[in-house]
Amino acid sequence: MKLLGLLTLLFAGTVAQSQSLVGTWQLVDEKTCFESQMEESETEKELRKDMGSSKSAVARLLRFDKNGTGEEGIFVTGKKKGSAMTAFRYRVNGRSIQLLDRKSGIMTQELIIDDLSATSLSVHLASKDCETKAFSRIK
Repeated sequence: MKLLGLLTLLFAGTVAQSQSLVGTWQLVDEKTCFESQMEESETEKELRKDMGSSKSAVARLLRFDKNGTGEEGIFVTGKKKGSAMTAFRYRVNGRSIQLLDRKSGIMTQELIIDDLSATSLSVHLASKDCETKAFSRIK
């Protein structure tokens, strides 16, 4: 009986660690290398909270489908379809996402997965570990 309980716990832990990329993700935070290296003062942190959002109502989305294809683009408030939607193929290789050209299959970009849960995804470019992007699952 103890063996069955142990196997159940191991299986549950494996399922929890292997979250799926499949779905639609909205960009919620992005930091360049310059921003990552800058240290904010306490005054700047307080002012940032008080300033509120200065961004327009634009959503940057990234969608991964089950069949290894996806799309990225921008959605504007009041529009049903996204603009500048770019299709791509992808392949997950361990802790990296390889974005592939749709026609040739050549890798165009490699993203390293820093964190993946049911509701959030955090990645950085393989070539720049200081440039991070955080996404929130919307579908």
